[in-house]
Order: sequence, then structure tokens, then C-alpha cells
Amino acid sequence: MNANLQSIVNIGLTKMHWRLLSWLLATPLTLILLLHPAAILDTNGNYNHSLVMLVMWGISIGFTHAVGYHPAKPLFKYLMFPVIGWLLMVYGYFEWF
Repeated sequence: MNANLQSIVNIGLTKMHWRLLSWLLATPLTLILLLHPAAILDTNGNYNHSLVMLVMWGISIGFTHAVGYHPAKPLFKYLMFPVIGWLLMVYGYFEWF
């Protein structure tokens, strides 16, 4: 991981208000997926599986960041970067609601 990204992760994104944002974005999407999955159907009554997969990846990043976990391996630091999760979850909100 390069020095700039490492400094952003260590200094800025570990603060409580960013972790709270991750939790607040992930929780409603999770509840919708679990309690009312028909809300994410398209006009034909089908799921967009690619979108569901990406949003679920964003949700997992959101909860992982919210609890304060930081992956040790560089590959997982990139895959679980909080900003990626936020963007995926916001994309899910715009597509579904």
C-alpha cells in the first residue's frame, strides 16, 4: 500500500464519525435485503444480480469498517477500503430507491 493511502487510512478514516457513517449506510440496506427483498426487484420482477453482488460487497466493507477491523494484507486493504464500500452502498441506494 502506498504511503498516501496508508496515511489516509491510519489518520482520517479510523475516526469514529467515519465508522458511524459506514454503519449508518450498511444497516438500512441490510435490513431491506433481509426483511423486504422484493423492494430491490426491477420493473420486470427480476433481480439485477450484479448490482446485488456489488451492494453486498459494499455492505460487508461498511460493517467491517464500522467495527474497526483493519486487514493486514495489502490486497485486502485495497478490497476493503471504506470509500469503495460507501460508493457501492450509495449506488445501491440510488438504484433501488
